[in-house]
Amino acid sequence: MVSDDVAAARGRERDDLFRWVVLVGVGTLATWWAVRSGAGLGTASAPFLGRYRVEIGPGSVLAPLIAMAVLVCAQRGWFHTARWPLLVIVSYCGLLLWSAALAFVDGADGFTRALLSPESYLNDVTAVGDHPGEYLRTFTATAAEKSFATRGHPPAPVLLLWAAEKAGITNHLLLGLAVTALGALVAPLVLSTVRDVCGEAAARSYAPLLILATWAVWLAVSMDALVATLGAAAIAAGVRATSKHRWKAGGWALSAGVLLGFAALFSYAAAWLGLSLVCLNFARRRAALNWAAGFGALIPVLLAWAAGFNWFDGLLSAHNDFTARVDPVRPALPWAGISLVALLLAAGPALVTGVRKMRNTPAWAFLAGAGAAVLFSILAGLARGGVEHAWLPFFPWLTIAAVAPEERGGPIPPAPIVLTAAGAITAIIVEAVLATTT
Repeated sequence: MVSDDVAAARGRERDDLFRWVVLVGVGTLATWWAVRSGAGLGTASAPFLGRYRVEIGPGSVLAPLIAMAVLVCAQRGWFHTARWPLLVIVSYCGLLLWSAALAFVDGADGFTRALLSPESYLNDVTAVGDHPGEYLRTFTATAAEKSFATRGHPPAPVLLLWAAEKAGITNHLLLGLAVTALGALVAPLVLSTVRDVCGEAAARSYAPLLILATWAVWLAVSMDALVATLGAAAIAAGVRATSKHRWKAGGWALSAGVLLGFAALFSYAAAWLGLSLVCLNFARRRAALNWAAGFGALIPVLLAWAAGFNWFDGLLSAHNDFTARVDPVRPALPWAGISLVALLLAAGPALVTGVRKMRNTPAWAFLAGAGAAVLFSILAGLARGGVEHAWLPFFPWLTIAAVAPEERGGPIPPAPIVLTAAGAITAIIVEAVLATTT
C-alpha cells in the first residue's frame, strides 16, 4: 500500500512534470520556428551545439538497464535504508556508469569525439612543448592562434592534458574515461554537502536524481566536468568550515578558496560559485570565513600570474574573442530564449520543482551562486550556444530544492522517482539524437 503522503508527493511530481513538458514543448517549437525562418543561429543543432543524428545500437541498451536498476532501488526504499558510506560510494559508481553508458551509445567515439574535435583543447597541447612556463606567458598574446575552446577558457585545461600526455596517458579513450571518472566525483561531493546543509533524509532523497542526472550526457565529453568537481569540492570544504572552529575552520575555508581558485583556472565562469560560499558563510553566521576563502581563491590566481598568466587579461581576451567570433553569427536575443530551453532539457524536470520550492530549502546559498551565473550569462548576452557544457558546474546545485519540503520546516518528500525517470528518459533520447562535438 502507498501512503497518502507518498501518493500526494507523486501527484505533485506529475504536475511539475507536466509544466516542464509544456515549457520544453513551447521552447522546442519556438527553436524549430527560428531555425526554419532562417534566424541565423550559427548551429544546426539548436538548442545545443553539435549535430543531430539517430544512433541506436547494441550499446543503447546499457543506459536503460542502469536507469531501471536505480529506479527499482529508489522505489523499494534502498536509498533510505543503506548505510551512508555505501550510499556515497554507490552515488559515485552510479553516476560514472550512467554517464559512461550514455556515451557508449556511440561506442569508443562517445568518449573521444569531443577531445578530438578541431575546436577542442587537445589540438593546443603540442604548443606547450617542453616549456609550460612560456606557454603561460604567451597564452593571452597568442589567443588568436588557439582552438575555439582554448580561447574561451584559462590555460588549465590544456596544461592538464599536456601533463597527462607527459605522464604517459596518450590513448584518447583512456583519457576520455579518466575525465569521466574525475567528473563523476561531483556526485559524492554534492551528496555530502546536501547532507550537511539539508539533512541526511534530503540527501538520500536526492541521490537517485543525482545519479541519473540528465546533464550526465555531457559529463563524459566535456572538460567542464572537472570544473564541476572542483567547484563541488570547494563548496563541500566551505560547508565543512562552517561546522568547525578557530584554526580548523580557517583551514577548511582556505582550502575551499584554493579549490575555487583552481576551478577558475579551468573556467572563468567557475568564479560565480564563490557567491555560494559567501552566502553560505553569511547564512551560517560565519562571515569571517569569507576572508580565508577569499585569500585562498587568490593563491592559484596569483601563482598563475607569477608564472606569466594574468587571469583578468585572459578574461578580457576571451570576451573580445567571443565578441568578434560569436556576435556576428549567433544573435543574442534568440539565443537568450534558446539557452533557457537547453537549461530545461539539461537540468531535467526537477528544475521546475526546484524553482517552485526554492524558498523552502536550506541550500538556497547554492542556488544563489549557480542561479546568478546562469542569469548573468543570459542577460549579458553570453549564452549563445554551448551552455550545456558551460553550465555543467551549476546543474547539480540548481535541482537541490526538488527534495525540499513543500512548506518550510515540513517533512522531506520521498525520492522524486517520477522526475528522476523522466530526466533519465530525456538523457537517453538526447544521447540518441545528438552528437556532441565541443
